[in-house]
Amino acid sequence: MTGELSTLFRQEVELAKTEAREEAGKLGKASAMFVVAGVSALLALTFLSAGLAWLLDHVMDTALAFALVGVLWAAAAAVLLSLGRKRVKEVRTLPETTRSIKEDAQWVKAQKS
Repeated sequence: MTGELSTLFRQEVELAKTEAREEAGKLGKASAMFVVAGVSALLALTFLSAGLAWLLDHVMDTALAFALVGVLWAAAAAVLLSLGRKRVKEVRTLPETTRSIKEDAQWVKAQKS
């Protein structure tokens, strides 16, 4: 029985490693997409911001126009940061393996009593 328990535990550890690799791979790909999207967005926002400030310059003071555009982008960044944090928290960290290891531990305790 000890040998079977040892084998079961080793299999659970291997499963945990496999699940961790899969989740890390998903997170790595998502991170790379964030980086590329961020660089692209930065370039687009630079040109769009300059154009918007130029348009507002005809209505108000130049410094005020640029400050207004900056405040708009800061608000957008805050919203996106909040959404990004929420999505990162949704990444699963070995839920199946954790559950099955707990079940194994309970089974072992029941066998000892």
